[in-house]
Amino acid sequence: MDAEYHQPVLLQEAVDGLDIREDGTYVDATFGGGGHSRKILSLLGPEGRLIAFDQDPDAVRQAQDDPVFAEAGNVFRLIGENFRHLKNYLRFYKALPVDGILADLGVSSHQFDVPGRGFSIRTRGPLDMRMDSDGPLTAAQVLNTYEEEALGRIFCQYGEIPAGKRLASAVVKAREETPFEYTDQAVAFFGSFAPKGRENKFLATVFQSLRIEVNGEMDCLRELLVQSLDVLRPGGRLVVISYHSLEDRMVKNFMRSGNVEGKMEKDFYGNDLSPVEPVVRKALMASAEELERNPRSRSARLRIARKKG
Repeated sequence: MDAEYHQPVLLQEAVDGLDIREDGTYVDATFGGGGHSRKILSLLGPEGRLIAFDQDPDAVRQAQDDPVFAEAGNVFRLIGENFRHLKNYLRFYKALPVDGILADLGVSSHQFDVPGRGFSIRTRGPLDMRMDSDGPLTAAQVLNTYEEEALGRIFCQYGEIPAGKRLASAVVKAREETPFEYTDQAVAFFGSFAPKGRENKFLATVFQSLRIEVNGEMDCLRELLVQSLDVLRPGGRLVVISYHSLEDRMVKNFMRSGNVEGKMEKDFYGNDLSPVEPVVRKALMASAEELERNPRSRSARLRIARKKG
């Protein structure tokens, strides 16, 4: 697999967080360019197993052409589905319980760099943004068909844009004359609302909010976290790399309390009843060396938890 397809973020830190045993069973919930999976495989023996998930057909095709994965035999299996189906597939392949789960929630370098995917503010392409290219909803459909209230919710909630409601109103008015079709068109429109000197950050936030809606990312993450309690063995590790505050807040809450709301349940004596506990107190971040090598790692936050029991 071409190293430029995707540079894995926090590679060593994430794999170390799994505390891998050579005969263990592990999940790479977001295969992407295969960087994390490749490292995990190098630490597994013939009795070990790695089950990977990726809903992007491009990623599946890349893996099929890579001899490292093609020749891994029964140790490796790639499932071309979203990780929200984790529990069902692990049960189907008799891979329960697992010793560790890794999820790198970012968009891959490949997805950003291919104009036809519509993720980037820097290249012209269709307003697509589907991680699964066969998915039913595109960013263009969101902008052109959603009611003003729904658009406002997306911009306010997923983009944390203070003027999200005003932005939604402007979208509804603009699309009456010209429907939204291309990324550069959206960049020109939304750029006119950006604070001076922060245009790129503002545009990236708008695109992020649309991408989250198109792919149902927050719901998928919630399902993955909840299912992890059912599929991890006692002592098993959950490692998650997130890239924006909404994801990180949900992961942090879950790893502290065992639920995404962060509500800590206690017994009669005041002891916490959380089924998981953080392995590291604070999120790990990319080193200065990694930031220089891969600027896209600057927003990454790595958290590690262990299932109690």
